[in-house]
Amino acid sequence: MITGTHALIHSDHAEEIRAFFRDTLKLPHIDAGHGWFIFSLPPAEIGMHPAEKGSHYELYLLCDDINSTVADLEKRGVKFSSPITDARFGFVTSITLPGGAELGLYQPKHPLAPPWPKAKRTQTRATAKRPKSKPRRKRRR
Repeated sequence: MITGTHALIHSDHAEEIRAFFRDTLKLPHIDAGHGWFIFSLPPAEIGMHPAEKGSHYELYLLCDDINSTVADLEKRGVKFSSPITDARFGFVTSITLPGGAELGLYQPKHPLAPPWPKAKRTQTRATAKRPKSKPRRKRRR
């Protein structure tokens, strides 16, 4: 069963982008080891659109009020590569990531996909509960 989405941003500015997601966007994260942060994201949805030729992928963060979200992010020093535009599907802009890459931000006009059903909790080595050891009895002397 599919339980989520794992998105990757490949960049020659990966350290700066990790710091941006951690310190500026303040996304919850875990260090998966050796400084490899994995960030939590809000609920996700995916759409399929026709293309002239081939395939490509886009990544957008969604918000419920683009004007207040942009104002809040600008106070945190976030730069935007384009003004807010009114597109058919929503209000759109692009965040400029360290190194110059762009990350879309939009307030959708379309209905959102329904929530994903709650997944059964899976365990990894990091989350597995270890059996409790029985308390040691004191030896009588």
